[in-house]
Amino acid sequence: MQVGFIGGGTMAEAIVSALLRDQLAEPEEIVVGEPLAQRRQELAERYKISVTADNAKAIRGAETVILAVKPNQFPAVAARLAGRLSAKQTVVSIMAGVTIQTLRESLKHPAVVRVMPNPPAQVGEGMCAWTAAAEVDEETRAGVRRLLEATGKAIAFDDERFIDIATAVSGSGAGFVFLLMEAFIDGAVHLGLPRKTASEMVIQTFLGSARLAEESGRTPAELRNLTTTPGGTTTEGLLVLEGAGVRAAVTEALIAAYEKSRAMGGS
Repeated sequence: MQVGFIGGGTMAEAIVSALLRDQLAEPEEIVVGEPLAQRRQELAERYKISVTADNAKAIRGAETVILAVKPNQFPAVAARLAGRLSAKQTVVSIMAGVTIQTLRESLKHPAVVRVMPNPPAQVGEGMCAWTAAAEVDEETRAGVRRLLEATGKAIAFDDERFIDIATAVSGSGAGFVFLLMEAFIDGAVHLGLPRKTASEMVIQTFLGSARLAEESGRTPAELRNLTTTPGGTTTEGLLVLEGAGVRAAVTEALIAAYEKSRAMGGS
């Protein structure tokens, strides 16, 4: 798989690492276009891949072109790439909010895929939601699926509106989970635990709870009920959380993130 990256940030690096780890591409088949010299040096030394400051060079000969820049950088990038993409190339965008229509019109290229990854892709536990333009054939879609599944799990949608929802749930959602973890750790420290011990306990509690939810076949509501003894400590703590409106606050946070994604796409 010949892959050219436009942007060499954290998510781009996560995909590079996954491609190499799953042997979907060799180092000589990957080129990253990145404006910062220090970052280019880091990626080249870490992964033995080719790097360049020239985006046109990064996509030359690539079957798959991955757009991994910030959404506000896209207009300038698109202006340089428009008309340079061949019919055999597929563009995969991991930019939040940028729609398929915008990608097609700005790049003057029909074969585009829109993806919303999330930070756990950095450790192979990511959640990618993706959709593709009608011009992307089944063989290419299968290749995109393999690429995304190298970073964790991937769900394909026919309707693009679900990508904005996924942006809130799994994309921004990782940040919300980190905030909850931070709050747990601070609370444990307040009670007297050393911060290092508190961090270890909280991280394992989140990991174990997620694994139990995945493997037990039970819903989170069922698992919560099973761990809530009448009149016990969990009951007392849940009463405080419900009283503080935590459940409603999470829903409102998801709605806010979803609406922001829609706004960024001009919807």
